[in-house]
Amino acid sequence: MESLCVLLLYPMDAYLEQELGCRCLLLRFCWDSPQDCRDDFLRTHGPSVRALVTGGGSGGDAALIDALPRLEIIACYSVGFDRVDLARCRDRGVRVTNTPGVFTDDVADLAVGLAIAALRRVPQADSYVRAGQWEANGDYALATRVSLSSITELNSSYVLQHG
Repeated sequence: MESLCVLLLYPMDAYLEQELGCRCLLLRFCWDSPQDCRDDFLRTHGPSVRALVTGGGSGGDAALIDALPRLEIIACYSVGFDRVDLARCRDRGVRVTNTPGVFTDDVADLAVGLAIAALRRVPQADSYVRAGQWEANGDYALATRVSLSSITELNSSYVLQHG
């Protein structure tokens, strides 16, 4: 039985690369090489590739898709797939997958953290302490209280403080 030939467009987590390599014939694209070397690589290996693994930032343009005549699937290991030529994939019958929602909770957590940092002026207070200003100027001024506030109240408070 023929081993599935997978082209990894850019490096990813070492563990995932190792697991892919155990299950498939894994080709690592020569991403740091000059264009002519990449073209040679695709001429040599392109006809064998049935799956492309890529990130949302690297994607898969029409030229790359056309260089892989047996391509069946593009698996994006990120949420986005904006740089994948979906029209070309549709024309060629190539499936495209991604990982929607994988970072939703993490992004929400970060948004809340950034909102608290902005309202409580954490970066400014950190700079104040690191610069030793508390010795000369005393305690850092209190900032907006976040707990027990609604989003509307917090937004109004931030606008009043920062214009």
